[in-house]
This record gives sequence, C-alpha cells and structure tokens, in this order.
Amino acid sequence: MKAALLPDRGVVKVAGDGARSFLHGLVTADVLDLKPGAARFCALLTPQGKIIADFIVTEAPAKDGGGFFLDVQRALCAALVAKLNIYKLRAKVIVEDLSAVLGILAAWDGSGTTKQGLSYADPRLPALGFRVMLQPHLAAAAAAELGATLVDAGQYEAHRIALGVPQGGLDFSYGDAFPHETDMDQLGGVDFTKGCYVGQEVVSRMEHRGTARSRAVPVRYDGAAPAPGAAVTAGDRQVGTMGSAAAGRALALLRLDRVAEAMLRGEPLFSGGVPIHLVKPHWARFTFPGETKAAE
Repeated sequence: MKAALLPDRGVVKVAGDGARSFLHGLVTADVLDLKPGAARFCALLTPQGKIIADFIVTEAPAKDGGGFFLDVQRALCAALVAKLNIYKLRAKVIVEDLSAVLGILAAWDGSGTTKQGLSYADPRLPALGFRVMLQPHLAAAAAAELGATLVDAGQYEAHRIALGVPQGGLDFSYGDAFPHETDMDQLGGVDFTKGCYVGQEVVSRMEHRGTARSRAVPVRYDGAAPAPGAAVTAGDRQVGTMGSAAAGRALALLRLDRVAEAMLRGEPLFSGGVPIHLVKPHWARFTFPGETKAAE
C-alpha cells in the first residue's frame, strides 16, 4: 500500500443543527442518508449549473463532535466558505475553514486502518482507495498504522491520472465547467433523483437531453508530455485542451463530436506536436468517439 499527504487539499467544516439539510439543499449529491465513515462526491454549482467547487464530504461520529467535513481544493476553501455563508441566511450552521490545522492523506493499492484522524473510502472509484483527514504531522504515524509506504504526492497524481479521474484547476476550470463535462455524472457526483439544489435544472436538462458535448477524457502519449493548457488539434482544427499528465497518461478536455468527426476523416490527434490517443476508462458509460452507443 502507498500513502501520500496531498498538499493541495484543504478542509471546510459545516456543523450545527441544520447542517445536514443545509448542505443537502445546495450540493449535487444526496447527503440526507450520509453516515459517519461514509462519504459523497459532490459540488456546489452556480445557478447556471457550473462548478464553483467540487469536494468529498464525510460526517464525523457524534462521539467526536459530529459535523460535516469537506475535503476540497485548498485554493478554493476561502471562496467556498464565503459562498456557503451567503446561502446560510438563518440556518443554524457554522462554516469554518480548517485547512490551517487539517490535511488529507490518500492511501491506495491496499487496505488497512488507522486511529489517526477521520477515514473514509474515496466515493469516486474503489481504485482511488481511501482518505484520512488528519493533522499533517500525523501522516507518518497514520501510514505506519496502515502498513503503507509514505510517498510524495506526485505518485498519487500519477495514479489518479492513470485512472482517468479529472482534477479541478488542472483538467477543467472552476466556474467554467458543467458537472457532465468533468465526468461527475460518471463518478457518483450527481444524484439525479434527489430534490432541488442550486443549478439542478441545468444539470438535469443536460442529462436527459444528452447535450454534454465536451468531456474530460483520458489519453495516452509517447515521449514528452504535452504542456497543460496546450491545444489538442485534428488537422487544422482545435478539438480540445490538454490537462494533467504523468508517465505516458494524461487527461484532455475534448469536444467529443469534433473528435468523432476527425476520426471519420482519419485525422490523428496532436498536442504540441505530440500524438495522443484516446483511452476509454472502465467506468465511463458515455459514448466515446467511434462508438455507436454508450456502454450500459
């Protein structure tokens, strides 16, 4: 097993008598039945359905004080706290940025337990392993209890990229992407049966009409990695943008309809002069370019 402290992750706490219903009415996942030890992948959206912040939310046991803890990009914590406080109105909740005292340890390629911090399985994919919310100086002790080798965060990033799981700020831009474009609908981040939340009408419409033309998808390349943000082209036409890359695998935000047209014309994809090739992950249920129907 490997474990890595993720320096780009922070923690926001939402607590109080009204915390559960408050969060449930705002985010894309159902948190009404969330139990301590479990987690949900979800996002807070604009009224237009674009992602302000995506995060993993878990609940602390009552014996540890309870409350909901959001595992979120550290750079977004202050803005997320401010936005949640705007929505708070008269709800009996307290929203705090705890990133100065809590961090996130990711562990994968094995199983184990630790008494250090709050543990929860990554709800996006089983292969992503589990996470521990703890004080950063306890990371080595937690890894030892897990029987894991403590490695640098770059190894976790390579693992994430190989699985084809997008990361906000790297593979898509916050404030400019819909959940479908970031594969949240594929990775358990959107509950299409729950009631209303901010941006719900737009997300539901995209789901029922199948109008998500752009997606963050995994690709492979040979040689030097294309630069993040570099254009992906087919012939003389741009069809997307490169995201994060490591060890011959990467993610790219692509217009799937334009990629499909390029494939029909026999035009290969390039980014920065480097050939790239689509790799469909096992979890993807949407139609890939070149397919005639989505996987069931």
